[in-house]
Amino acid sequence: MPAALSYPGVYIEEIPSGVRTITGVATSIAAFIGWAARGPTDKAQLVLSFQDYVRNYGGLDARTYLGYAVNQFFANGGNTAYVVRLAANDAKAADVTVDGKLKLTAKSPGAWAKDYAIATKQRSDDNTRFSLSVLLVQDSTETVVELFPNLSMTIGDPRFVATVLANESQYVSASIVGGATTPPADTSSPAPKLGSGGGTVGADGTVLNPNDASNANPDFDSALMPSTKDSGVFYLDRVDLFNLLVVPGETNPTTLQNLQKYCRDHRALLIVDAAANDTLTTLQNGPDGALTGADSINAAFYFPWVNSPDPLQENRPRLLPPSGFVVGAYARTDAARGVWKAPAGTDVSLTGVSSIGVNLTDGENGILNPKAVNCIRNFPVYGSVIWGARTLQGNDERGSEWKYVPVRRMALFIEESLYRGTKWVVFEPNDEPLWAQIRLNIGAFMQNLFRQSAFQGKTPQEAYFVKCDRETTTQDDINRGVVNIIVGFAPLKPAEFVVIKIQQIAGQIET
Repeated sequence: MPAALSYPGVYIEEIPSGVRTITGVATSIAAFIGWAARGPTDKAQLVLSFQDYVRNYGGLDARTYLGYAVNQFFANGGNTAYVVRLAANDAKAADVTVDGKLKLTAKSPGAWAKDYAIATKQRSDDNTRFSLSVLLVQDSTETVVELFPNLSMTIGDPRFVATVLANESQYVSASIVGGATTPPADTSSPAPKLGSGGGTVGADGTVLNPNDASNANPDFDSALMPSTKDSGVFYLDRVDLFNLLVVPGETNPTTLQNLQKYCRDHRALLIVDAAANDTLTTLQNGPDGALTGADSINAAFYFPWVNSPDPLQENRPRLLPPSGFVVGAYARTDAARGVWKAPAGTDVSLTGVSSIGVNLTDGENGILNPKAVNCIRNFPVYGSVIWGARTLQGNDERGSEWKYVPVRRMALFIEESLYRGTKWVVFEPNDEPLWAQIRLNIGAFMQNLFRQSAFQGKTPQEAYFVKCDRETTTQDDINRGVVNIIVGFAPLKPAEFVVIKIQQIAGQIET
């Protein structure tokens, strides 16, 4: 009703429709974790292309699988990823002090900083101001990669050098030495490099590679999942959304079990690599039992490793874990067909694979598939393809309702979308008008999925239901501030086995 009815006449009032559109969340945002020689170590960094990865982490590095996995993700159809860089405790960030007044420190540890130098120059018309340049030094040639003009050494100044570099520089941070208030003197050529002049020399530290015997280090697992929960995989807690988690080459059963739990808590799917030396014999009874517990519904296991041309070795083939290729194929399938389509089959070929580490026959595939091992096969016409779509709880003997990857991912998609799309319900009056709005909005979301053929069933009644009324929410629930919403759906399940029956028929006899 209008606020005040004071004069005879017509009053206009706009009434809310009660429609609150629920938007489906993204389904193929991948998170990659591993060792790298450079890049931020204090956050999960968003990367939108492999070029982004190169700028932040330096590109491919033969000592780690991380760069290869990210490259394969984007090459196979991925478009959004987060990267968490792990570094050992003995990795060091290089620094250099200019004129005894200003200390510049590399923003991340690693020997990468030895190729960068710092140049400062005072303003000719104002001796309280100066400019600072970050230079890339290659073959004695200095190239400016960052320039910060009109800086000040005074705390509180809008152009205070430490504040500006902390917020704007990708390479260095700054700190004042000895309470200096005047700018450093102009640097001479060649400019002082990070790590020179008695400064700390940058060091990559111990290479943390989980599956390379020559570099194996138990510190990898503790860096990945620290007991303090303030680094490693826990940087993903600060990310708004990720759906797929990849730790390329990780095969430690205990660590993978913990990652499964982490993924289940975050409505994500863990992509697990088989070990590089796994064979039909080692996997004939299925993956390690530690990987098939209650949380294994949020994980999928892929075998074998694949050979891919390595640009660092003149494109000679290198054996690599399949997870990077797999998550890229997930993203491509989601974009083309939807999250309810199994990321497997002849249309899910893997770009960048030159050969398969272990070529499987149909019979060998038939031994592994019922044990929840998703195989990668090579077919003459279709090339290298994913030929399995089961979660780690997909062993036939279990009879799990979450046997298939697309069914589990569809449920996670609906859960995350409804979780985000129903927050408006909190603190609303808990009675029939609210329940009707809930049914309307969730029903519209589910109906839209039905129209996209995301469910089984010829009619909406066969495909899904949304229930929120006096039966689901009792008076006791209302007294406790609870509203219960029940959403059911009939998932599409992949056709794993195609049976063609052929029968001879006798010719028709005319009578």
